[in-house]
Amino acid sequence: MERSALIKSSAWPALIALTGLLYIFVIPPEPEAVKLLFKVLPMALIIAYAYRLSSGSRKRYHWLVLAGLIFCAIGDGTLRWFVVGLSAFLVGHLFYLSAFLGRWRFSKLRLAAALPIAVFACIMGSRLVQALNADGQSGLIVPVIAYVAVISTMGWSAIMTGSRTAIAGSLLFMASDSILSWNMFVADIPYSGPLIMLTYYSAQFLIAGSLREKPAAAAGASLST
Repeated sequence: MERSALIKSSAWPALIALTGLLYIFVIPPEPEAVKLLFKVLPMALIIAYAYRLSSGSRKRYHWLVLAGLIFCAIGDGTLRWFVVGLSAFLVGHLFYLSAFLGRWRFSKLRLAAALPIAVFACIMGSRLVQALNADGQSGLIVPVIAYVAVISTMGWSAIMTGSRTAIAGSLLFMASDSILSWNMFVADIPYSGPLIMLTYYSAQFLIAGSLREKPAAAAGASLST
């Protein structure tokens, strides 16, 4: 029985990877409904995987991460209506941010990470504002800047947990959205489509994987100083 459960559990990452790669490299853009179905399928599997990981003890952190995953999946499905999808992702990041703050483990090294993240956010935000003004899309400035601020804060809050999977997932999420926004508003990036989705699915999978970790203080995280 234990062996059977282990096999089933170990199959989840492979299934998530397979469906993600199918969407990125195999499924054609038309019909659009089929493409959209395969876009959200990996996220549906990640949500199910996260729910399974947290089945032993669902605490505040687990429910907040699950809520974040669900809102990001909604963002996936509605991103064609940019502001709607962006809003769903922003809510998802607020859930992640709240989850990570609940596992805050102070250290000077982790605190110092706020500086490079803030510098990156300022540079990215400035270039996006310039591009949006130049394209006559000034109405998007406020939601885009709000999103940059929230996802940057979310990334830093993940660093403050000391969780390697949460940190890696959050930074990959920042990379994915940076590629997306730069490609959409500033300049074309070669192979942007695969880069965006590979980093995105990896980010969500890693954030979900943080559910199996104990808080950094209990686990004796090596990032503490």
